[in-house]
Amino acid sequence: MRNPTHKSPEVENDGDFKVHLFSSSSELLEKLHEKWSSVEKPPYPAMYSSIYGGIILDPAMMVIPIDDHMVHRGHGVFDTAIVLDGYLYELDVHLDRFLSSASKAKISSPFSRSVLHSILIQLTAASKCKKGTLRYWLSAGPGDFLLSSAGCPTSAFYAVVIDQDISQCKEGVKVITSNIPMKPSLFATAKNVNYLPNVLSVMEAEEKGASSSIWVDEEGYIAEGPNVNVAFITQDKELVMPPFDNILHGCTAKRLLELAPKLVDQGLLKGVATKKLTVEEAKAAAEMMYVGSTLPLLPIIVWDDQPIGNGRVGELTMLLSDMLWDDMVAGPGTQRIPVPYVE
Repeated sequence: MRNPTHKSPEVENDGDFKVHLFSSSSELLEKLHEKWSSVEKPPYPAMYSSIYGGIILDPAMMVIPIDDHMVHRGHGVFDTAIVLDGYLYELDVHLDRFLSSASKAKISSPFSRSVLHSILIQLTAASKCKKGTLRYWLSAGPGDFLLSSAGCPTSAFYAVVIDQDISQCKEGVKVITSNIPMKPSLFATAKNVNYLPNVLSVMEAEEKGASSSIWVDEEGYIAEGPNVNVAFITQDKELVMPPFDNILHGCTAKRLLELAPKLVDQGLLKGVATKKLTVEEAKAAAEMMYVGSTLPLLPIIVWDDQPIGNGRVGELTMLLSDMLWDDMVAGPGTQRIPVPYVE
């Protein structure tokens, strides 16, 4: 992992640039440590690598082999979980999706599900991180630079704990309709590392002064955001999400659909549904929001320079956000796993 403060050296004359040849691994390691020494608090307190066969606490050693097929062919899948107040939120449902993605990518795990589960909990404990994200990858593994993974001796499992603030989103954002083609169903429904369309979609939005974007499918129906699901409150007070047939089935979106009927019982919502929405129908919604693990809800107040509803953060959006946030900080044991930190 690259030092976030590192910048490429500027060379005035290419002909004057001389590439340094590291004479030993100890010299290289010293250089890596030198680059990390300027970082007051490393953002990655711990990493696991099946290639190393253990947990790494030194950020200078948190690296992946260059011949790993996830690096040069994009043959890998990933997933995430939230670390909040010393608990892992929704690890099990994310891990199930992770293994489903791996199956679609034709990657076999080097470990059983129970061992993967144990590694991730032990890694989080070793990190001592109480708030952040846990990200993990399954790769076809290192071996060569060919397209086929037949030459890879074994798949590889990597995971890292990222120390970051996780807080409830309460400010509304602007979005645009993306002009970047969305992924076809096979790739959109598996959480794989091929994220170039997602990256370009966000960059396109930022260039236009927006926070992110919305993908619309070939038939003109709302699909999803670049790395989040999207939901709407209709003028009739119905919570609606696009169906998950051709997009990623978000774990947080799934949990929201499980929790939202409570607002129906209270008479605040008239219904909860997954159904197709045209752009025209979606833009006529009273409220709009992104749904994703680290948000858990992000209000959207402007879309393509057009206000959503009254252009302010919606009351029902925040009620749903509060419901999800309460589930994250004090939900049932089925949703939250206590991390066994050793002080």
